[in-house]
Amino acid sequence: MSSEKKGTSPALKRSWFQGLKSEFGKITWPTKNKLAKEAVLVIVIALLLGCLIVGIDALLKYGLSYLW
Repeated sequence: MSSEKKGTSPALKRSWFQGLKSEFGKITWPTKNKLAKEAVLVIVIALLLGCLIVGIDALLKYGLSYLW
């Protein structure tokens, strides 16, 4: 039995890394400006949703304390 495991030959690894490099070349990365705008948008939406959740929680807490 060979000491090499199946699929670990240097040629196969080299081919896999060449394929990976080729696929990374196909990626269209966003511009810095677009990335910054989208990051700000995500932060603003997260803050708005957080405020909405806090508001709903406060209303429910007030409403339940009023009932009991």
